[in-house]
Amino acid sequence: MLRTKSSALNLPCRASIASNNSRLARSSRVLSSTATRSGRATLSQQVSTRTLPCNFVHARRYATKLDSPPEAEGDEKEKTDVLLKALLVKLNQESRAPSMDAALTAMAGLAMAFVGGIAYYAWYKKNVLDKIEKAFEGGYDPALELAVHAKKNAESRNFSEAIDELEVEDGPWTKHLRRREQDILDLIIHGKEHGHYFMLLGAKGAGKTTMILDSMQANQAEGVAMCDAHPDLEVFRLRMGKALNYEFNEDTQTGLFQRRDPREGGPGLDIERVMNKLEKVALRRARKTGRPLVLVINNVHYFRNNDDGKNMLLQLQQRAESWAASGIMTLVFTSDDFWPFFTLRQHASRMHTLTIYDLNTEEATTACQRMRRFTTLPTESKSIVEEATSIVGGRLSYLNRIARARNMVDMAKHMLAVEKGWLLSQIGLIRDCDDDVMDEQKWSSCSWLLLQEFVKRREEQLGKAREAIARGEKTEQDLLNLPLPAIPYYQCRQIMTRADFLEELDRINVISIDINHDVRPDSMLILRAAQEVTGEDGFQEALDSVRDRIDEIESLHRTRELTFKDLGKGDKVRLEVDKTGEEEDA
Repeated sequence: MLRTKSSALNLPCRASIASNNSRLARSSRVLSSTATRSGRATLSQQVSTRTLPCNFVHARRYATKLDSPPEAEGDEKEKTDVLLKALLVKLNQESRAPSMDAALTAMAGLAMAFVGGIAYYAWYKKNVLDKIEKAFEGGYDPALELAVHAKKNAESRNFSEAIDELEVEDGPWTKHLRRREQDILDLIIHGKEHGHYFMLLGAKGAGKTTMILDSMQANQAEGVAMCDAHPDLEVFRLRMGKALNYEFNEDTQTGLFQRRDPREGGPGLDIERVMNKLEKVALRRARKTGRPLVLVINNVHYFRNNDDGKNMLLQLQQRAESWAASGIMTLVFTSDDFWPFFTLRQHASRMHTLTIYDLNTEEATTACQRMRRFTTLPTESKSIVEEATSIVGGRLSYLNRIARARNMVDMAKHMLAVEKGWLLSQIGLIRDCDDDVMDEQKWSSCSWLLLQEFVKRREEQLGKAREAIARGEKTEQDLLNLPLPAIPYYQCRQIMTRADFLEELDRINVISIDINHDVRPDSMLILRAAQEVTGEDGFQEALDSVRDRIDEIESLHRTRELTFKDLGKGDKVRLEVDKTGEEEDA
């Protein structure tokens, strides 16, 4: 009976143990999830003896004793005790290190931030290169888009009623005119000419930028970017970034790592940064296409002719030399003035220079007729067009104005009068000038000496041409196609008796200097204005009077005044010059 009763009593105990086992497993899972959600609450704080059944309390008493299991219990109870013991050991371990959990959480957060920062920075650097490469893809280019938009607007407009009756609004210059230099520029801009970088020299309005834009439009600016120079290097930095689709790290989100401000180093350092990025893009692009990229720096004469401007030119030239040697990129500089060529020539080994001249009279007449044909104005006869072009010459900007005027000859004469007035305002002569304007009049008188020499050589050209026509060697058409008179650079310095005046005349577009160091009048309008001024009565007397006045002022500046004190009325001073010291020295 006793055994039977004991067996009967063990049945509910076993059922209770099995139930407690399942409850223990559920409690451990609940406790684990609770410990995960709560940073500071540990498993030992979540579990108390009151939440456990009686068998759990009994198991805890056994777990706190020695590792030896109870002797007279069943196998299932022994397993339950072992599980309870392992759970309590884990609870005790986690309850002993609450700060360790916080430290591990902080370390994990820092590690994630660090890895995320590295990943973001790597992505940002790759994205910068992709954006620069996109700037050289065909389609949209800021400079080309503006030029195309201007042409579309010009085609949709007629002449302007708001300005003067002599003239209409400007339109495209060379849409229906192709110059000889266009073929060379097409090879350069399309990336077919590598191993060199180029310098385009020419007077203002000769058509340098227009031909470059025409070449870019032919291939939709594929592999080409264009940037305009500026006297302020900060503005040039922004223009370079716009042309190359580069933000100079100003759009980055790496402030967490306390990177230097992009503008802290100045524009020179920023240009060096973009050149480094551009070099990587050029290498990557050259491997894909096998052709160099082309970067056009337009109007580099806008840089100031000082140390900052020359240093920027030198910085760009160094990159141009290395890129031309590797064949990955071609730089093209354009300039109206000659001083950038002097600066670049000192260190140039791979630079080729092209000079863009005005059209001759025959080419100018043909171009003007074509421009006139694509306007709403009536077509003029060839004689009228020749008369107008003989006044303004072959400058494309001038031809565009007279071609779109109602009366071409009147417009040409009006332009000549304006040019003459401007020339006199810049270098006009002042008789009996004050000593305060002596330096300005010295420059003006020397400038007129040079212009007077141009007029004399023009007369010699015409005389020789007429003699050749009389002998039957030339025709009247050859008389119209005479080029502008040219004087070598060194002779101009001798004529002006000054070496520093030519640069200023070139800057204000009175003269132009080509690659052969030949000096010419900037345009036919300048030459004709000089002819009218020098042909006026009294010009030579005015020029001589100004030069004599300058000599008088300079002699007065070199004169020293001696003052004697303590002399009474009627006292005399005897001054003796003794030159015997020179004989003794000899």
